[in-house]
Amino acid sequence: MAAKTVRKGRVKTRRSTYAALAKQELALFGGIATAVLFGIFGEFWLSHLDTYHIGVLLFFWLFGVMVWCSFSVVRHADSLAELLGEPYGTLILTLSVISIEVTMIAGIMLGGENNPTLPRDTMFAILMIVLNGMVGLTLVIGALRHGQQHYNLQGATAFLAVITTLAVLSLVIPDFTTTTATPTFSHLQAAIFATLTLLLYGAFLMIQTVRHKTFFMEPEGTQRPAEQLSVGHSKHRIKIHSIPYHAVLLFLTLLQVILLSEFLSKILNHSVEEVGMPIAFSGIVIAMMVLAPEGMAAIEAAARNRLQRAVNLCLGSALSTIGLTIPAVLAISLYTGVSLELGLDRVELVLLMLTLFISLITFSGVPTNLLLGVVHLVLFFSYLTLVFEP
Repeated sequence: MAAKTVRKGRVKTRRSTYAALAKQELALFGGIATAVLFGIFGEFWLSHLDTYHIGVLLFFWLFGVMVWCSFSVVRHADSLAELLGEPYGTLILTLSVISIEVTMIAGIMLGGENNPTLPRDTMFAILMIVLNGMVGLTLVIGALRHGQQHYNLQGATAFLAVITTLAVLSLVIPDFTTTTATPTFSHLQAAIFATLTLLLYGAFLMIQTVRHKTFFMEPEGTQRPAEQLSVGHSKHRIKIHSIPYHAVLLFLTLLQVILLSEFLSKILNHSVEEVGMPIAFSGIVIAMMVLAPEGMAAIEAAARNRLQRAVNLCLGSALSTIGLTIPAVLAISLYTGVSLELGLDRVELVLLMLTLFISLITFSGVPTNLLLGVVHLVLFFSYLTLVFEP
């Protein structure tokens, strides 16, 4: 009798464990269900995009599921980062997020009419959303709850030095080169700048994860040892399992995002080519999808008075996307022959220079405050206004 009771208890415990795991991986199941439905009915549904309400419904359905899966991808990457340590953890997290972005950009570049400015628009959108939208919102929330907040100047300076260099090389220099008639790189220039970008990003990664890890930790006097090593989302909210568990589920969840990206790419192409949405609209959608997990984590960190963590998330996401996406799209362009324009127009150029200048002032060593956050938000909404009203 006692043995039977023990067996029943074990079965009940096992069932509750499986139920908890299934609940934790609902995003994966939602992604699989959506991918199956679009695999069966997608061609029929996408043939009716001219019907307004169908197009809107399909867009929000796909976008919502893909963002949901993106959060799950980042969660598994965070867990692997905790299990594997640095620099492997950071590499897994970065490559997982970048693969989503590159897949989306490649799908739109190679499908529908050629959109040579999409990578440029995506990179510019990422910089505007991160350096103005995300940074501004985290500073405002942190200031409203805690007044002034402190961060590690050395880490912020390292981030901005590399971001500024890569942004100017990839988005500004093409406007002034004379080898080609358009704001593009020649084949030789593209190969050289892609290599230099990867080398610079690799050097930064070594500094961040090996040689000068303290640059990216909370400044002395504000550290919280119990939380210091948490990555991505709050450590106490993540139940970490084995390496194979997280690796397999990361791959499966990421696979759903990649499969669904083909259908979302067609909707974005239709919205630009047929509906008349701004060309930069596709770039903004891709940027929002990629940045959503880090953005939410950064806002949470600022609310808990951990600004250094928010700085690492915000500036790190901008650096990793521009540092790895530019070489990837240049490689795609060289391999496929698809034209690629990287140089910004005059208004965007001024807005980028102003954003980089204000970012250097914000992270100049003094504590952040409410006014600095408001300045960044003003620049962010100015960017959005100029996208829809050039």
